[in-house]
Amino acid sequence: MSTGYNQALVLRIVAVATIGGFMFGYDSGVINGTQKGLEAAFALGRLGIGINVGAILVGSSIGAFTAGRLSDMIGRRATMMAAAVLFIISAMMAAAAGSSEFFIIARIIGGLGVGAASVTSPVYISEVTPANVRGRLSSIQQVMIITGLTGAFVANFVLARVAGGSTAILWGDLPAWRWMFGLQVIPAAIYLVALCFIPESPRYLVAKGHIDRAQAVLTRLFGAEEAARKVAEINASLAADHHRPKLSDLVDKTTGRIRPILWVGIGLAVFQQLVGINVVFYYGATLWEAVGFTENYALQINILSGALSIGACLLAIALIDRIGRKPLLLIGSAGMAVTLSVVAWAFSTAVTDGAGSVTLPGHAGLVALIAANLYVVFFNVSWGPVMWVMLGEMFPNQIRGSALAVAGFAQWIANAAISVSFPSLAVRPGLATTYVFYALAAAVSFVFVRKMVSETRGRELEDMVG
Repeated sequence: MSTGYNQALVLRIVAVATIGGFMFGYDSGVINGTQKGLEAAFALGRLGIGINVGAILVGSSIGAFTAGRLSDMIGRRATMMAAAVLFIISAMMAAAAGSSEFFIIARIIGGLGVGAASVTSPVYISEVTPANVRGRLSSIQQVMIITGLTGAFVANFVLARVAGGSTAILWGDLPAWRWMFGLQVIPAAIYLVALCFIPESPRYLVAKGHIDRAQAVLTRLFGAEEAARKVAEINASLAADHHRPKLSDLVDKTTGRIRPILWVGIGLAVFQQLVGINVVFYYGATLWEAVGFTENYALQINILSGALSIGACLLAIALIDRIGRKPLLLIGSAGMAVTLSVVAWAFSTAVTDGAGSVTLPGHAGLVALIAANLYVVFFNVSWGPVMWVMLGEMFPNQIRGSALAVAGFAQWIANAAISVSFPSLAVRPGLATTYVFYALAAAVSFVFVRKMVSETRGRELEDMVG
């Protein structure tokens, strides 16, 4: 493809699409500082906290699976607009929840939006950006996810600080933790309105037979000559098996087996979660309080982790189209295996006093803090952005929506398994053993990438096979 493109339009499209990433991050991270409030309001034990925290993941897995297919039926932009509406509904319901059951329903609804945004935004971005910059522009999605997480951490910290604690009354006779959820309405509304001002994916339009509309969008993006060539390329990529995309396309018609590329996508999606990153995102405050930090310091540590994550994602943007996707994944896997092992060692030194308080002796607390934040950096310079970039670009046109549906579903199921199990695993067998498992998963992911993952840097979407 020619390197010439309408940079202003492409950047505007990416900026709007990645607001979905911000909402993904905010909706995932807001729970981090609200667990004391939920526990007090709904009289929750450890299992109850795990279920309330993990409820969003039930919705996310359904949303991811549904959105992949829905985006093939009604379009990428319309699917993202539906996600924005779900974010708004969820925020208002969670803030007003009078029972654990109502709160769980609210979070499942929010999860539907998170799941939809998580798979639709990357594929939309990959379908409107030129190949030579696709990696870095698609990586902005992860920057926005982390920005959303950090925004949630900052909002939680500020609201708790103003109120005097997450369970203290703030405005309107409501505790601070309810406002933490309610604030989500603002970015969600901005997302919904902004989506009205960007075009539909030209590849979706060609697949639906709207050739003139697709050519008009591509002309705005790349110019008339390049638009005509791209329409021909997209048509050619669909011509060999031109029918409405469906899940059965994921089965190779010759062998009768699931296409190998789908297994690679599922592997990438699942390993991204098995390394335990969302334990930090969902339970960071609780985790640091468990080893002796105050709530105030724990919330500040979350902000530090978020800031480091954003910096790491920016580094990934600078590198992903230069050194490629696969090298970054390998670097991340190796780095996470080492840093997670150090975290596991630090937690193995924890001692409990007569009052039941847990502390890390000597310098173990500082070692755990440094190692955990280095782990976050390794994740966000590699698996954080690269997994989503690859899922958005690695599948052939005909199966992209269906493959994303399955890989996204697998990603959120793995997320749920890790996140819901953590509160119980932190007690038995304990934090040290739990982090050993995450370290082993990171080590295995290194082997998986070396043997199974092919580089996609610089390749046109129409050239993807599998």
